[in-house]
Amino acid sequence: MLRNLLFSVFFFSGIVFISIIFLPTLILPRSLVLFGGKLMGYWASFCLRVILSVKIEILGEENIIKDKKFFIASSHQSMFETFYLQIIFNSPIFILKRELMFIPIFGWYLKKIGSISIKRNKITKDNLSFLDDIKKLIKTNRPLIIFPQGTRTKPEERPPFKRGVARIYETLKVSCQPVAINSGYVWPKNGNKKPNKKIIISILPPIDYDMKKEEFTINLEKTIYSELNRIN
Repeated sequence: MLRNLLFSVFFFSGIVFISIIFLPTLILPRSLVLFGGKLMGYWASFCLRVILSVKIEILGEENIIKDKKFFIASSHQSMFETFYLQIIFNSPIFILKRELMFIPIFGWYLKKIGSISIKRNKITKDNLSFLDDIKKLIKTNRPLIIFPQGTRTKPEERPPFKRGVARIYETLKVSCQPVAINSGYVWPKNGNKKPNKKIIISILPPIDYDMKKEEFTINLEKTIYSELNRIN
């Protein structure tokens, strides 16, 4: 309990501190705000390692796509990946639930870095046009990140992937970089964090754009869940 309390105090105090000192960057070039995001990723890993004695292991770095446009489809079990993936990949663009954009200060940063918001489980004008926004942003050479499970899940849960990931694959016509992360065993959606464990981030071989969207979704889901079963 004490280590959990210390982690929460130090981690969130650090995030607030970074957010405050980077406030002037909201009117400066976007690259400075993106650096602040990476800093939050490093802070999250520092707090996990020092306070909770959690190791972070990255597998498959050789699979990272380097010579062409792509998007990332990652499993989602905790807050960890929203911070740490900014370290691994080059200033990614997040697709996230619309409510996050209305959080004071934090939401301002999300808008500044070009995050794309959607209303989950609803058909709205904004949701129908988000693919147009994605097409524009993918031209900036920043990879897009989507969590195809739609929300944070428990480590043992295997919900079917949302249809949005197939729409992105079909619309962008670029390769997909699958990522499996077992962070829920350390930093669960609810409950206490678990010390003295390991978070494994497995970067899997790319899925090229050569499938129909239904086939792609089945392939992606099988690829990520098979890897989660292996690293859990």
